[in-house]
Amino acid sequence: MPLVYLFGSKWRLVLSTLLICAVILELAYCQKDAQEQRTKPRRKTSLKKPKLGKSNKGTRAITPKPKVKATPTAQGQTFITQVLNRGKFKKVEDTISVPTGDTLELRCRGKPVQWSVPSYLEEEDDGRLRIIQNERYSALTLVNSTGADTGEYTCYPMYCEENDCRKEYDKAVKVFVFFPDPQELFVPSSDYYEVIQLRTNWPTVLPCQVTSPEAKVSLHREYPPVEVAVDGTEISFDVKKGFTIHRPRSHHAGALYCVASLGNLRQSSIKYMLIYVNYPMAPPAPVIQASSSSMLVGENLRVICTVVGEQDVAVEFTWEYPGQQIGRPLYTQESISPVSGGSARQQSQSVLLVDEVRDVDQGTYTCTAQNLQGAKSASTTVRVVPKAKPKKL
Repeated sequence: MPLVYLFGSKWRLVLSTLLICAVILELAYCQKDAQEQRTKPRRKTSLKKPKLGKSNKGTRAITPKPKVKATPTAQGQTFITQVLNRGKFKKVEDTISVPTGDTLELRCRGKPVQWSVPSYLEEEDDGRLRIIQNERYSALTLVNSTGADTGEYTCYPMYCEENDCRKEYDKAVKVFVFFPDPQELFVPSSDYYEVIQLRTNWPTVLPCQVTSPEAKVSLHREYPPVEVAVDGTEISFDVKKGFTIHRPRSHHAGALYCVASLGNLRQSSIKYMLIYVNYPMAPPAPVIQASSSSMLVGENLRVICTVVGEQDVAVEFTWEYPGQQIGRPLYTQESISPVSGGSARQQSQSVLLVDEVRDVDQGTYTCTAQNLQGAKSASTTVRVVPKAKPKKL
């Protein structure tokens, strides 16, 4: 046999043997794996129920939080910032000063919010004031500012339910802005004088508003020409408001004005005509009493209505009585007298007179007393009895 043929047959035999061995090993491996799958216990999948009460260690029970409708309170505290040059921001204090002619730019955090500005800006509409509501804040921009723009700028957060929105006054933020004017120390006014009513025990403000917080302000009386003492108790001054008379009295009445000075500049304000009104603390409390609750026909009836109140407080009386229905005229007598005992009180009285009462005068008599605080009524009932007929002899 040739050598080449013998050598080729040998290699074919080797390759066939290796191939048969590989097939045997693969079958053995597959059989073993199938056997292990049959003998291995199968896991049962089950849905875990949530346990009530105390949770297992390492787990944390999470309670979903209820969804809260976004309001200004949930968004954070409302505050005002001032936009300075070059994109810088500054949280404002109670007051700030901006030179006249410069631009005032304020931002109020919140959505939505509403601005309140000095009345002068609300009345005019020359395009200098612009307010834009952005996603997270509202921007107020005032250009070409003047001393007349001095005043309080307020930002109100709004509480909205669907389309109904209202101001949250208790969460409002304010800033008082001065616009110092080298030519005008007082905020300009179109009036020459202003009439102010002084009410007893009601604080009254004389709005001598200056454009610069550095101005020195004093209060003066026109006649006699004297400076009015400001002691901080009876009368006080606030650069953001003016002068306040805390407990007005009759001696405060008259013509007053303010004087402001800054450097070499000295100016006077408009005049304030103060008229004193003794304003009562409360409506009157009338007390009514008839001369008798039962009258004979032909007798004279007196119904008295009395009010005891503060001194120098005017009380007006009105009556309703049965005789009105037939046109019986009203006859009254009114008087004022001091109350004894040294107290500053007075008695006001109205007496209704009905001469020779008749059947039509029977009924309810009502007295209404009124002062500047309001009115109250009191009533009494009168019965008219016919006269007894004389016995025949």
